[in-house]
Amino acid sequence: MINTVIFDFGGVITSSPFEAFARFEQQRQLPKDFIRTVNSTNPDDNAWAKLENSDVTREEFDGLFAAESRALGHEIAGADVLALLSGELRPEMVKALSIIGQHYKTGCITNNIRRDQSERVEAITTRFEEVMNSFDIIIESSIVGIRKPNPEIYRLACHELGVQPNEAVFLDDLGINLKPARALGMKTIKVMSGDQALADLEAILERRLR
Repeated sequence: MINTVIFDFGGVITSSPFEAFARFEQQRQLPKDFIRTVNSTNPDDNAWAKLENSDVTREEFDGLFAAESRALGHEIAGADVLALLSGELRPEMVKALSIIGQHYKTGCITNNIRRDQSERVEAITTRFEEVMNSFDIIIESSIVGIRKPNPEIYRLACHELGVQPNEAVFLDDLGINLKPARALGMKTIKVMSGDQALADLEAILERRLR
């Protein structure tokens, strides 16, 4: 029996930062998906992973990402990538979240950067504060020191919500983050658009969300 819905934030509640990555790559005449390639190379111990685990400062990330991207053929300053971490709220997802919250427990698991590491991240967090406050719990990688796809972050979310994994649905825009959740027993939805995600979630919950 599903009694809980857990969301990723960027790329689910908001539009994906990958869209900003793509525009940046096009403007700089970089290979398609180059930034994602850098982030997926040595994904457990690269600059991105270290930043989301709060193992390095923003200044250290700037140099580490530049070195990693340079090794793959095109140097990009880490600060330039951080400036792309924005996105716009998806109104349909915000509305659905308010409906879901009336009937189910809700949580958010997000890989993010410590707020004091980036004025940009602080501004984004403040801008989305009302939506963030609508979740019953929020698990932030930068605070707990664990990041998706480590199974422990999903276990932690379930523990904080007081539910078993098989009582939860998890939505994320990255397949790599869905696999461990599914292995724990969660139902999972890969988010490719707001409408698609809500249609899939409505089918699981058997409830209109729009």
